[in-house]
Formats: sequence, C-alpha cells, structure tokens
Amino acid sequence: MEAVETMGINRVAVILLVEDDAGDQELIQRALLNCTIKNDLHVVKDGEEALDYLYRRGRYAEGQGYSMPDLILLDLNLPRFDGRQFLSRIKGDPKLRRIPAVVLTTSQQEKDIVQSYDAGANAYVIKPATVEQIMKLVNVLVTYWFDVVQLPSLEN
Repeated sequence: MEAVETMGINRVAVILLVEDDAGDQELIQRALLNCTIKNDLHVVKDGEEALDYLYRRGRYAEGQGYSMPDLILLDLNLPRFDGRQFLSRIKGDPKLRRIPAVVLTTSQQEKDIVQSYDAGANAYVIKPATVEQIMKLVNVLVTYWFDVVQLPSLEN
C-alpha cells in the first residue's frame, strides 16, 4: 500500500463512512483493507453521529484518534438524521464544506439524485449488487479521490 503523496508525504487518507447497515459497513471495511492507498476508516451509523464526529461532540469530544476526514462516504437512508440533511448541514458550514462527500446508496430515484447534488454531494454512486463489484468500486473511489483529484486544504 502506498501513502497518499498528493496529501502530504506518507499521509494516510482519513475516510468517514456514514452507513447504518452492518453488512455494507463490513464490505466497505474489507474493500478498504485491500485498497492500494493507506487509509484510516471511521464508521458512524447515522447523520447525527457523523455530525458529532465532525464537531467533536459526545463520545468524540476528546478528539483523540479522530482526525477530520479527507473523504465522506455517505448512505442516504439513515435513521435519526438522514444523508440529505447531513449533506445540507456540512455543505452549509464553511469549515466542513470542502470535505468531499460521496453518496453511496441503493437508491436510483431521480429525486434522490437531484436532492443529493442540490445539497452539495460531490458524487452520487449506486451501490453495486455483488461483493466483487463493491470491492472494485471502493478501490476506484479511493483511488480517484486521493490519487487523481487535487483536493483543497481543509485548514484554509
């Protein structure tokens, strides 16, 4: 595995996965373990917990071991605070809006696609049906966001 050179020498890509389905969490974790780019995955189960992570509230208040993510992988249909609400909130915050947020969902509904982009999604990806396709997709997404795209600094 190689470190992400475009983000800094030997820097590990921090990824926040916002996903309530345990099976999907496991598949994405496995895919990231086999990814060519070093990464540090943090998993939360809904939009409210994701906001706690980003704003360092609740169990994330200490901030130790919880780096700001370089990429958010976001399911849309979440309990308590769904993906659309989460997107609107972070993309409206000057401190968080630069974090790329990729919607990763089973929904193919046009209204979900439009609402996601209107809320600030950087990409909308439909979850594949097979384990092999999910593994390949996750590798492609991570490679794209950390090896191809030039991301702005989150500190400015």
